Amino acid sequence: MTETAMLPGPVVAGPGGFPDWSHAAVHAAAHVPDAAVTAAWRALNYLCAAQLYLDDNVLPARPLRVEDVKKVPSGHWGVCPPVNFMLAHLGPLTSRRPPGSEVLVVHGAGHAGPSALAHAYLTKTLALTGHVPGWSADDLRALAAGFPHTRAYGGEITPLIPGVRYTGGQLGPALAVAQGMVLDAPHRLVVALLGDGELETGAAAAAWTARRALFGSGLHGAVLPVVLANGLRMGGPSVLAGLDKDELRAYFTGLGYEPFLHDGSDMAGFRTVLAEVFARLRPLGAARPQPVLVLTMPKGATGPDHVAGRQITGTPAVHKTPLKDPAHNREEFDALAAWLGSYGPGELFTGCGQPSDLVGQALLHPAPLPRPAPPVAPVAVRGAEAWPLVSAVIRERAAAGAFRLFSPDEAASNRLRLAADCEDDRLPAWASEILNEEISHAWLQGYTETGRDALLATYEAFAAVNTSLLVQHLKHRSARTATGGGGLANINYLITSLGWRNTYTHQNPGLVSAMLETQNPTVHVYTPADATRAAAVLAVMLAGRDRANFLIADKHHTLTFPPDTLREELTHGAAIWPHLSTPGPPYPDIVLASAGDVAARELSAAARRLAAARPDARIRYVHINDLTVLGHPGTWPAALPDGPFASLFPTGTPVLLATVTQAPAVRALLAARDEAARVHVVGYHDPGRPLPSADLLEHCGMSAAALTAQALSMLKELR
Repeated sequence: MTETAMLPGPVVAGPGGFPDWSHAAVHAAAHVPDAAVTAAWRALNYLCAAQLYLDDNVLPARPLRVEDVKKVPSGHWGVCPPVNFMLAHLGPLTSRRPPGSEVLVVHGAGHAGPSALAHAYLTKTLALTGHVPGWSADDLRALAAGFPHTRAYGGEITPLIPGVRYTGGQLGPALAVAQGMVLDAPHRLVVALLGDGELETGAAAAAWTARRALFGSGLHGAVLPVVLANGLRMGGPSVLAGLDKDELRAYFTGLGYEPFLHDGSDMAGFRTVLAEVFARLRPLGAARPQPVLVLTMPKGATGPDHVAGRQITGTPAVHKTPLKDPAHNREEFDALAAWLGSYGPGELFTGCGQPSDLVGQALLHPAPLPRPAPPVAPVAVRGAEAWPLVSAVIRERAAAGAFRLFSPDEAASNRLRLAADCEDDRLPAWASEILNEEISHAWLQGYTETGRDALLATYEAFAAVNTSLLVQHLKHRSARTATGGGGLANINYLITSLGWRNTYTHQNPGLVSAMLETQNPTVHVYTPADATRAAAVLAVMLAGRDRANFLIADKHHTLTFPPDTLREELTHGAAIWPHLSTPGPPYPDIVLASAGDVAARELSAAARRLAAARPDARIRYVHINDLTVLGHPGTWPAALPDGPFASLFPTGTPVLLATVTQAPAVRALLAARDEAARVHVVGYHDPGRPLPSADLLEHCGMSAAALTAQALSMLKELR
């Protein structure tokens, strides 16, 4: 969450413009009493409980009645108190941050939606009863009664809630996303709130040491990981709960961090610890221990301990709604009334729903999210018609600034020459490698979420590891766009080292199939025919906004095709290649269509063989540069309208389409526009065992000989 209120005075900064964050803690302690922070925590907790349970009487003007209580409570309580504790403490610190600096909060726990909504209400950024945010009794009632706000904000952590920059509940990448947000941004601090259950995921475990791959990679901001070590995940004790305090300290020390542990029971003591943590914040790329705050507050703290002989605290019962049916169970109703009353809501809110003066002292003063950076003009594609041109496009984009390349230890293997001296294999500061696909994507997500351009270059087979992350990332962007928060830099993948030339274990083109199956309108799957075209596509990708681009290009450059149709391929996504087509009318007898460089190499050879074998046949050759042009115009913005589609693929004419992807994904695109029946699609099909490259082409029907035979068969059927 971005906040803007700052203390007047000179900028206090260290090397590279890194702020002295200790001043925020000093000023917060001097100007905001402990009682105000405690009151803010109580207010957040009360609003969370009210959202789960109340339909009415949120401002308790009278004793609680059964009719005030929701018939079916829903939501998650357990994670809210520790999250609220941190938000209450971060308010004074954020409001008094160094001038020119920025503080963001990343919620790893998706279930903390009630906390984010309560926080947005208190900071007056949540519109509930009108088009503008406000504080009133009606707004407060709408906050509680409307939860989970399915149509407006939902009940989980998503960017539909004002200020949220990361969709929680993605199982692991929150810390790495936070790291990506501070790259090349020394003025920025990101506080990552991480559940101890989340730390059991591979992405979270890898992120702790991943920062070592960023040593010496530029001037960066700081990340403060806050581990909400409440002892429980959803169904039982977390793995971290099995470590005592000494083991916890040893664990984080071994990861290269300086741990600070506190249980939150002593407000003044915790503020002292937090001030010490802020004083020890360092740039992400510094090769020194970084602070990590471990909050051992029990899950569901301040809630009911036990009801009707049933233990709640310390059990999985606190995860969701600890009281299951207070509208019909008298003991639970009495427990709910006592629980809500324990926060003293009359001291926290005025009669018109406004936070009390005491609560207001601890609140921050947020502002609209910063506008994303404007796109950089596309790099001009020039020079030799070869794979090194792709590297040149990357280097030139990097020279313009606000750009990073992320790669899972494969830049050199993918024949990318990133140094100004093309003979130098060393990585420039703007390129980061780590042998982890998920971390690479999370860094890209954080970097682009904060307005900068990025590219992830990877092997085709390993890109599929990120399928779930990408689906979640697309959901996040869709939600953010729904709030008017578009204009973000593209999600850009360069997928190379294709399976057509790789070992059996390195053959998996499944990522783009999964992306097409999402039917997300921002997705584009680019299949250029040669390296020159790949470079041109990449230049466009790196200059756009609000798209998810997947460029499939073989690193082994073989053929370069005439560039005459390049502009049309870039503009319309497909074009007729005159040099391989029979000139003049009437309509062709067959259309040969390629998608991808390997497909173009084999199918263009097949076109020449076919012309020699059947000189009487009228052949049209089409190359498809963006697979989404084949889909239904109602789903895909780039899809060819019916008229242009028919001009490329005349109605009733058989089509042989060769693609570097899996065939079913392309068939599905065509089926959506009722064109699958006449199109024979050839693509990758798992051989079930290792095969030489030539044999793999033959197995998939992708070799020039196999494609020629298929085309001849299709022509024969016309007779």
